[in-house]
Amino acid sequence: MNAWAFQGDCDPAKLMSNTCEIEWPPRSGHRLEIPEVDRGRWFSMNEAREYIREEQRELLRRLSEPA
Repeated sequence: MNAWAFQGDCDPAKLMSNTCEIEWPPRSGHRLEIPEVDRGRWFSMNEAREYIREEQRELLRRLSEPA
C-alpha cells in the first residue's frame, strides 16, 4: 500500500487516472479496462484520519510535524 502528499494547488476534478485491465466476472475470460482511481478529493487532517488505512497513519503524523 502506498500513500503520498504534496504541497501545492491542484483541482481534484481534473484528475486523470491510469487504467488497468481486469477479468470480470472472474474466470469468465471477459476483460474490462477500468480506471485505477475513481475520483480525487481533498481532506482535512481530521477527515484523513477517518479514511486512511491504519498502516498509513504514520504519513499523517509526519505531515503534522512542524517543518
